[in-house]
Amino acid sequence: MNAIETKLKGCFILEPTVFEDERGYFFESYNENKMEGILGYKPTFVQDNQSQSSYGVVRGLHMQAGEFAQAKLVRVVEGAVIDVAVDVRPGSETYGQWIAVELSADNKKQLFIPRGFLHGFSVISEKATFFYKCDNGYHKASEDGINPLDETLNIDWQIPEDQMILSEKDQEAQSYAEFQAKNC
Repeated sequence: MNAIETKLKGCFILEPTVFEDERGYFFESYNENKMEGILGYKPTFVQDNQSQSSYGVVRGLHMQAGEFAQAKLVRVVEGAVIDVAVDVRPGSETYGQWIAVELSADNKKQLFIPRGFLHGFSVISEKATFFYKCDNGYHKASEDGINPLDETLNIDWQIPEDQMILSEKDQEAQSYAEFQAKNC
């Protein structure tokens, strides 16, 4: 597995070693010891989640705060998405910066997103099945987020705005400025 640290410290793109032949392919999607070597600690994932969405869906930007913060290991098992992580760790040198990575069933890349990050994705294929591991369980009262179309962040979701499909919750989410005022 090849691990590439992004400009956001602790956030890694993981490229598996894929073995292919006439029968198909095989790759190791997770190895605890290798993750410990990459991260410098052994993550304990306690929950797996999976969603399916159609073209144009934008989910995010979401996180859980405080003691219920979650690190995530995300990948796509069908289709393709633009996956986005936004650093909102207080005191971070890259606070407010974001990265976008194409994750697909074809490229088999994964993204490790540490605690203290907002996360979201947009579906750029006809449909996509998205899978992720979390190191902390879901806790509704700890939810936080930012509107994915926030003009300050100006994220390129690679979907024309008139074709975007957002939940009511995401459409009504606070702005980046409101998030900062509340959390800084």
